[in-house]
Amino acid sequence: MGGGATLGGEEGGRGTPASASSISLSPSSPLPPPQPKAPPSSPKRKKGPRPKHVPQRMCVACREHDTKRGLHRIVRTPEGAVEPDPTGRRNGRGAYLCGRAACWEKALSSGMLTRALNVEIDQESLDALRRYAATLPLETSEAAGTAPINKGGEA
Repeated sequence: MGGGATLGGEEGGRGTPASASSISLSPSSPLPPPQPKAPPSSPKRKKGPRPKHVPQRMCVACREHDTKRGLHRIVRTPEGAVEPDPTGRRNGRGAYLCGRAACWEKALSSGMLTRALNVEIDQESLDALRRYAATLPLETSEAAGTAPINKGGEA
């Protein structure tokens, strides 16, 4: 009356096997042989220094990408002035122009620079930027490796 069926066949068992010591892994039981590692899908990369990260920027006029150092930065300062930034480190919102004279003229005459810097550029700042562009060694269409556009239809 007092005792019910117990698990494992032991008196007062708590769900444990009858003898835990009866289950053992003996060296005579064969283990599966270790699987050889699959070869890597790509050739093993040599450990060494990582390649230097070179920041890329885009010209606002022609939308070509180049290294940050290969483009000229124009900055809107926190005070709202628009100035050239030859160091590329001045505080403020920046826009980049490549070294082509056509890109500078296009950006300064149309609203591209105004849109990129998110500010209205006054005439005095535009004149200062044109004077700055005149001091730069800008490429013309012939120096850039393209033939000038012939509008007269002559060959």
